[in-house]
Amino acid sequence: MSLAAVAQAQLDAYNAQDLDGLCRCFADDMVVAELNAEPNLHGVAAFRERHVGLFAQFPQNRAELVGRVEIGNRVIDHERVFRSPDAVPFEVAAIYTFAGDKIARVDFVKA
Repeated sequence: MSLAAVAQAQLDAYNAQDLDGLCRCFADDMVVAELNAEPNLHGVAAFRERHVGLFAQFPQNRAELVGRVEIGNRVIDHERVFRSPDAVPFEVAAIYTFAGDKIARVDFVKA
């Protein structure tokens, strides 16, 4: 599976609020950070816990892909996120860094 296909699989699982499918795309020791910052989340268990809360708070949450580029072991997605159908969307760039075929790090830029 290509890195872009893994990025798409995690986006599809995120939109379906499929926690098992989402977490399968990530390395056990993955980290999440704001761009150029220290990680604020460590490990897939913490990632799962964060998304349990997110999906409970925003049951109609979804992200649409605006653009994607694959460079080396990174996939960079430009996404538009909708917390609910009537909410004002916000934009993010998600930089997925891979170790093998799993996402090992996500750096976010939010607008």
